Amino acid sequence: MDVHLLRTFVAVAQRSSFSDAARELGYTQSAVSQHVASLENDLGVALLTRRPVSLTPAGARLLEHARPLLLRMEAARVDVSRPVTSPADHLHWGASPLAVTSRLLEILARLRQDHPGTRITLRVLERAAVAAQIVTGVLDFGVIEGVVASNDPLQLPDIGPLKATVVHEEEVAVLLPAGHPLEGRGHVHLADLSDAQWIDAPEAATPLTHLRNVCGSHPFPGAFSYEGMDVQTVLELAAAGHGLVVLPQSVAARDPRITSVALASPKLVHRTELLYSHTPQGPAEVLVKAFLGDG
Repeated sequence: MDVHLLRTFVAVAQRSSFSDAARELGYTQSAVSQHVASLENDLGVALLTRRPVSLTPAGARLLEHARPLLLRMEAARVDVSRPVTSPADHLHWGASPLAVTSRLLEILARLRQDHPGTRITLRVLERAAVAAQIVTGVLDFGVIEGVVASNDPLQLPDIGPLKATVVHEEEVAVLLPAGHPLEGRGHVHLADLSDAQWIDAPEAATPLTHLRNVCGSHPFPGAFSYEGMDVQTVLELAAAGHGLVVLPQSVAARDPRITSVALASPKLVHRTELLYSHTPQGPAEVLVKAFLGDG
């Protein structure tokens, strides 16, 4: 399977347009059509319908394979061509939303004070994007977080060499508005709340799909969907009574209109991990050591 043909197919599939894919890739529309036709001939199946442009069932299955394959290839290219020593004057960090804590910002400020010639760029991204941009060389390091069972690792895509170090863990709780009937309860069982109204905010709170997975077949209906990454917005929604949400207990303290109830079962923790793909050097090494050794 030719990687150039695969890359063209992914571009067309993501944009549902041969002309838009051609502009992105710098090809003519005719060349894009020929690439997709050649890939279809190679595989012996139709991957796309043409009018309108949409994935066939076979095309949808190939797209699931193609994205991580292309990412893995780019990660390999970056890894083998990475210079032995990288420039230290500009560090690129990525963080998932709840990983942007006062501690992280204090460490970054301390680094800038000790190494005034070093610039720092911080990007807030969803967890998989942080991992992808590290292995492809866009980011030097990342801090990611997520809710998992106490003995389970954070799930990362298999896209290249990644080193993960746990830097913080805390228990999670059900966050709800002050005055809610559950306020004052010592603890709750998550399954007992499966029919409650929930906020579905997969990038800024614990995804409802994860709650369903850990509680079997319980529904956890989403009464309100939020597609952004701003945690404060989730707190505003919870305070206004739009639904319940599972977040670290410390997050509830950010808003006096929010209260929290501990989870008796299942045992879930909010874990923060430091990610990188190559040995840090210079100011980067100082920053990593500070983060791992602080608090």
